[in-house]
Parts: sequence; C-alpha cells; structure tokens
Amino acid sequence: MGQKTNPIGLRMAVTKEWASKWYAEKKQFAGLLAEDRAIRELLKNKLAGAAVTKILIERATQRVRIKILSARPGVVIGRRGAEIDNIKEQLSRMTGKEIYVDIQEIRVPEIDAQLVAENVAMQLERRIMFRRAMKRAVQMAMDFGAEGIKIRCAGRLGGAEMSRVEQYLEGRVPLHTLRANIDYGFTEAKTKAGILGIKCWVCTGENKPSKNQVGDVIETSPVGSN
Repeated sequence: MGQKTNPIGLRMAVTKEWASKWYAEKKQFAGLLAEDRAIRELLKNKLAGAAVTKILIERATQRVRIKILSARPGVVIGRRGAEIDNIKEQLSRMTGKEIYVDIQEIRVPEIDAQLVAENVAMQLERRIMFRRAMKRAVQMAMDFGAEGIKIRCAGRLGGAEMSRVEQYLEGRVPLHTLRANIDYGFTEAKTKAGILGIKCWVCTGENKPSKNQVGDVIETSPVGSN
C-alpha cells in the first residue's frame, strides 16, 4: 500500500494554517462542519469563472467571516458590488448568521497549485492533448519563479482503452522537508472517456529560521566533562 499523505495536512501548524478557524462543542461540531462544506460548495459553483483557489472561514458566535482568495477579484465583486452583495444575502439566508466577506487577489496564479490543476483540467475537457497542457503549465510556473513543480494526471488519458498515470517534474519539490513551502492542488476533469484526476505540487522556496531562533540554542557541556 502507498504511504502517501496530503502535503497541506502534513505541514499543518508548521508552515500552513487551517482553512476553518473556530471552536465548537461536541454537539455543535458536526453541524458547523457541514455548514462550512455547504458554504464552500455554494461559492465554488457560483464563482466558477472567478479562479477561486481557497475559501477561509472564521466564526465568532453569530458572525461568519469568509475570505475568498481569487485570481479575478473583479468577477467576485461584480458591477458596483452587486455580485458580492448577492453572495452575502444568499449565505445569510442559508446559515441564518451575519456574513462578512473579504476578497484577496492572487498576484501570481501561475504558481498557485489549485489554479494550475484547474487550468490543466479545463484544457483536457477542451480536448487539448494532455502532454501539451502539462508541459505548458510546468513551463509557465518555472518562468514565474517557482523552484519546482510536479503535475500528475491519471485516468483514460487521450481516450485510451486502459487508464494510466503520466507525471512531469521540473526543479525541486522536497515533500519530506517540512520547512519547504509546498502548495498542493487537486481537481477532476470530466471528459467523454471518463474522469481524469489531476494533482499538482508547487515549491516556492523554504521558510528559513530567523536569527532569534538560531540564537536561542541552549549551550550544553559535552558528555563526560566536569
């Protein structure tokens, strides 16, 4: 059996933060978790053309603050803010709580793993050859400053009779190095031959320890010395 783990979950509380930040008692936890999932599904479907990569949720009593990370914030806001007002109203009706929505722009979508995976999936659905789509995504990410990128496509690639896996790797993607900034994205492409799974890993550098952390080392005497 494969011994794989999600790169985001592996780095949680080390270099990554939770997508949902709130606390609930045992009886309320399941309901709030299902509500978070419903909020994300609604926003993903409603903002399908806005290149939304992450949806962060924070809760405080009867208030819900939602942060949408998008490469096209103008699409999320809409003309004169009409779209964002509509989203707030719809979410407020669904949850029965006060909704606040913040929008953050993704400056370089070419090195965002989720957007890269969704872009490859969109090309595969348009019948573009998978090798061409993957190679172009890899080249774009490296041109925009990524240290490394790995893309993996699985399924009936090119409409073949038997499913297989194709992978392209450029640069360095150290999955076992916890201080490495590894962004991970997954999506599915629905083609006539079946569903294709696309996974993407992007490395954008490492979080080096600060001078204070290096200087806080406690000096100890060698073993056997007086």
